[in-house]
Amino acid sequence: MKPFSYERANSPAQAAAAVMAKPNAKFVAGGTNLLDLMKLQIETPAHLVDVNGIGLDRIEPTAAGGLRIGALVRNADLATDPRVRRDYAVLSRALVAGASGQLRNMATTAGNLLQRTRCPYFYDTNMPCNKRVPGSGCSALGGYNRQHAIVGGSEACIAVHPSDMAVALRALDATVETVRADGASRVIPIADFHRLPGTTPHIDTNLQQGELITSVTLPAPAGGTQLYHKVRDRASYAFALVSVAAIVQRDGSGRVALGGVAHKPWRVEAAEGEMPRGPRAVSARLLAGAHPTRENEFKVPLVERTLAGVLNQARS
Repeated sequence: MKPFSYERANSPAQAAAAVMAKPNAKFVAGGTNLLDLMKLQIETPAHLVDVNGIGLDRIEPTAAGGLRIGALVRNADLATDPRVRRDYAVLSRALVAGASGQLRNMATTAGNLLQRTRCPYFYDTNMPCNKRVPGSGCSALGGYNRQHAIVGGSEACIAVHPSDMAVALRALDATVETVRADGASRVIPIADFHRLPGTTPHIDTNLQQGELITSVTLPAPAGGTQLYHKVRDRASYAFALVSVAAIVQRDGSGRVALGGVAHKPWRVEAAEGEMPRGPRAVSARLLAGAHPTRENEFKVPLVERTLAGVLNQARS
């Protein structure tokens, strides 16, 4: 780990200003991903701004009937909150499916959204990786890519986003609230928060330099049956090969988002109009234009089968 300086912020605006004031500075909260990357010298911030003391650790109702989740709410607390379990079950289920109990006790809402890919070539500093070193190449394209993207990838990167929580938030139409160093705030729909790789796979989100996530807001409850199913190589502490977040209403309509298939949580609203026709029709629209590799082409039928199981469970 390379040397770095450190300070604690007392407010969101102060934290944003501190990161803007020093080159190559980063926020740190739970550190469950950042510190690992620092040890491997994949992330090498010169300055860390600790945001744990800025008061963003509460879950509060909104005037619109939803919930505002502070950026520092720990994953374990969010998953077990009675309001989340009752009204946003897909989010609670997704959180419990992620990581381990110890990590959920430390990981934050904002940090979960910002975690970086678990592509093995991203973690192997001896291998070219455009996400780690822009312009160096993508080792996954011609290498071991069983866990990689089948939609939304590019010639520069086929990594997938690792978050379970973000997939549920995409199905729920959440929004991300932020503050900048000048005190200005903005609201980013979760659909626009993460980026596809294109020619700049090293840029994961549409946040600006020094912009701090302050909360994630859930709209009023969508109702219906809410499920999250994660297919992985072992029963726990493993990232998704394919995951499905679904909200299914009594009339058969609903929402579907996928994890494990793209550089960002994957949702195609037009596909949801196909739900009365069954999982095959929905999957065909979700994966239109898919470009799987020989090693991960199994994900295409796996999406359909996983979705079929989720829809059958929701309707039973």
